[in-house]
Amino acid sequence: MISFGLGVEDLADTRFALSPLDETVLSLRVLREPGLQTLHLPWRRSALARLDPRDVRLLTSLVGTRLAVPDFLAPRPEVFAPVFEEQLSLVRRTPPGRVRRDMDAALVRNAPPDDDAAARLRDEACDVLRRYWRTALEPVWPQMRLVLEADMTYRARQLAVGGARLLFADMHPNLRWRDGVLYIDKMIGHHHVPASGRGLLLMPAVFAHKPAPPVHPDEPPSLSYPSRGVATLWTPPPAPDTTALTSLLGARRAALIDVLGEPLPTVELARRLNVTPSAVSQHLRVLHAAGLLTRARDGRHVLYRRSPLGDRLLRG
Repeated sequence: MISFGLGVEDLADTRFALSPLDETVLSLRVLREPGLQTLHLPWRRSALARLDPRDVRLLTSLVGTRLAVPDFLAPRPEVFAPVFEEQLSLVRRTPPGRVRRDMDAALVRNAPPDDDAAARLRDEACDVLRRYWRTALEPVWPQMRLVLEADMTYRARQLAVGGARLLFADMHPNLRWRDGVLYIDKMIGHHHVPASGRGLLLMPAVFAHKPAPPVHPDEPPSLSYPSRGVATLWTPPPAPDTTALTSLLGARRAALIDVLGEPLPTVELARRLNVTPSAVSQHLRVLHAAGLLTRARDGRHVLYRRSPLGDRLLRG
């Protein structure tokens, strides 16, 4: 078990981030163990068809025997949405001693025996990770980011309604919040990390099958956790409706009326319909002006929901 001690100031400094490098590193576990998250099999098949087998062998060798990944491969983001190349440049500057430390902590087989070997492995891993990102993840990052932003909107609402207890309540069964301590069960490490004014960084992740904190106790508190909405990520958009409602409103607006039985932001609607957020916004403005939708602001997002008039129209 790993636990984080969070004081009042640490909770006040809790923030979210989107990390393309963190997602890239977490996805290595799916490459190595296809049965880990079967919902990612369509992505995995597509990625392997385009990757060099030699790169795949090196990438999967970075995953530990219990599927942990070394901390140095995914440095803690300092901004909300860092650029992949900037994150990778930080990895390339990792001291060799820390490379060896983190690989040992993650139980990676055949860890480098000395600093020279660690530096060579670090540089080769960076080169391969860049190719891997560009081939397997960068093309689908826009869709992934929409899923992650929708999750953060939900989490922000949970925090506003019920505080830290509700924020962590349904993230994952392995997480428990009690008396100012966040407990993360079923970890390879067994240590307690006081935040001590450093706050807590939360990162929703498409490729996280369970909460993933840093493995080494010297790292500041951060947590990658399974994002909501991943099950629909690799499915094709819904087929156009052929009902009378579609004839009246058009396929896109009819689809929006159909899915808005729950409050959703523009980014999540764009992801589900596989269109741009700007295109969705145009349709939402028309439907709202017609009284078919209601809307409310939730932080930096506007949430839309079907109105009573929209419900009656949908029921025919």
